[in-house]
Amino acid sequence: MVRPLDDEIRRAPKVLLHDHLDGGLRPATVLELADEIGHPLPASEPEPLGRWFISAASSGSLERYLETFEHTVAVLQRAEALHRVAAECVLDLAADGVVYAEVRFAPERHLGGGLTLDGVVEAVLAGFADGVAQAAAQGHAVRVGTLLTAMRHAARSMEIAELAVRYRDEGVVGFDIAGAEAGFPPTRHLDAFEYLQRENFHFTIHAGEGFGLPSIWQAIQWCGADRLGHGVRIVDDIDLTNGRLGRLAAYVRDKRIPLELCPSSNIQTGVASSIETHPIGLLRELRFRVTVNTDNRLMSGTSMTREMGLLVAAFGYDLAELRWLTVNAMKSAFIPFDQRLAIIEDVIKPSYAKLCPS
Repeated sequence: MVRPLDDEIRRAPKVLLHDHLDGGLRPATVLELADEIGHPLPASEPEPLGRWFISAASSGSLERYLETFEHTVAVLQRAEALHRVAAECVLDLAADGVVYAEVRFAPERHLGGGLTLDGVVEAVLAGFADGVAQAAAQGHAVRVGTLLTAMRHAARSMEIAELAVRYRDEGVVGFDIAGAEAGFPPTRHLDAFEYLQRENFHFTIHAGEGFGLPSIWQAIQWCGADRLGHGVRIVDDIDLTNGRLGRLAAYVRDKRIPLELCPSSNIQTGVASSIETHPIGLLRELRFRVTVNTDNRLMSGTSMTREMGLLVAAFGYDLAELRWLTVNAMKSAFIPFDQRLAIIEDVIKPSYAKLCPS
């Protein structure tokens, strides 16, 4: 194998399925928006603020990791702020070589300034559309789908599910639940998942990150998740001495249930101690439906280029491996099959062919 150079990784087309809008702000934008509303921050310059977010999120605890969002959510309570951050998100992803992304956010967390749930969604969708247009003008073609997230410790999941279905023809492609896993099982929101299934609507569930196999089992077998948000703890059902799969791990692999793995984020929350020991290497070897994601670009100080570069350095992946991961992600997207196939055949494969002609 010939390891790809940093520039080749940057130019390679990428697909991102697990990225949080309120976890991907530019530090300079956080400072400007905080100044407009008088919100205090732990640093007053972009670089120190960016370092603070990374440091504060690297505690080894999912719960403490989530506390960093108090600042980003605080500055996203107005329609103009949501619009700006959504547009900047698209531009940042496009500059990183992302050709398709699904970006998620929790509308219920942005009502402090008087916005309605519909108003929040419309502001974000308008921002995404603006960002896509700006990126196109700069020569970067990117498509963005939106996932609406309900908080697993709250009681608005049905309301958010109905909201997602209401905007399914306006750019919302799926539903999600997020937040601390321990003590808040996905089955608390079973009515929302049953409603989504009746509406033929896609959904993913954060499971198997802060909590183990029971969370994954409930997400799949009780709630019917199409994908697993993280899902990294599925490795607990694999015998590491011989690679033998337990019943749940075998089911996940056999059903080709996509794993939205986020290596840098998983290290910060204590799931793995390093990239080299991250289960993504084993899961890829065992041919699970592995995808690579950023989770929260601000909190992890990362990008898709960086995440792929880390995997290249840790596991010796070449461009063929990165293409396999990218196609995996595109196959797992929540847009119609023919549209997924078009991006694979017309964008991903030709671009990789130019990077690594055989």
